[in-house]
Amino acid sequence: MKKIKIPTFNDDRGDLSVLELKDFIDWEPKRIYYVTGAVKDRGGHAVRGEKKIYICAQGTITARIHDGKSWKEFKLKGPDDGLIVEEMVYREFKDFSKGAVLVSVSNLNYDKSKYIFDFDEFLKEMNN
Repeated sequence: MKKIKIPTFNDDRGDLSVLELKDFIDWEPKRIYYVTGAVKDRGGHAVRGEKKIYICAQGTITARIHDGKSWKEFKLKGPDDGLIVEEMVYREFKDFSKGAVLVSVSNLNYDKSKYIFDFDEFLKEMNN
């Protein structure tokens, strides 16, 4: 996992953030989704085979990531904080500020059979 800074250009018209994917990843993006209006924690799962970029496009968010050994927390602040995750992890997102936007770019299309929602099952799979 690696925290990244997304180039952001500011002028009197506002901010423009540009993510040239080729500069950060070598895998093909297949799905993009975003979370807005979060009033409770999100995530609470792992996905087998997934590689992902999380982008805090606006506001602030705390990402909690477990790699099978320990939790790591990343404070993300928009519009230029991102997090690249290229291994299976259990993820949770919390502390969404009002108006926060979390964007996710994934190498996988949605397939519920690849999801692990039980943390103990995730640990068991990671430590086999």
